[in-house]
Amino acid sequence: MDVLTAMDLLKKNGFKYTDKRRDLLQLFSDEKRYLSAKEVQDSLKENYPGLSFDTIYRNLSTFSELDILEETELEGEKKFRFTCPTKEHHHHLICLKCGKTKEINACPMENITTDLSDFQVTGHKFEIYGVCQVCVS
Repeated sequence: MDVLTAMDLLKKNGFKYTDKRRDLLQLFSDEKRYLSAKEVQDSLKENYPGLSFDTIYRNLSTFSELDILEETELEGEKKFRFTCPTKEHHHHLICLKCGKTKEINACPMENITTDLSDFQVTGHKFEIYGVCQVCVS
């Protein structure tokens, strides 16, 4: 995902173009990691001092619903990042210190040997948490 594609997607879904939305999306483009709503607010407060947490969270939720952002929960807090450009099924390694991610091109569901015939699986999510080499150093 990139800022222009995201803004076009918002427009196609009836949302108007605003500088705040563009700047919010640009933040995700620049950071390339999971960010909390509080981190977004802190990053944007200089240019938008009156921007409320509720407005940020509402926009993040909308972006997530439109698959502009993907979300996860780290340490009890929802965090967001641009949706991966990779359309193939994959999972992520996530650094707990900086939020950086790395794609895993394998799926553990393929190795499940438990009989799931009495359960209709509708989806799954697999994430591995740790600390990246940059944060370890």
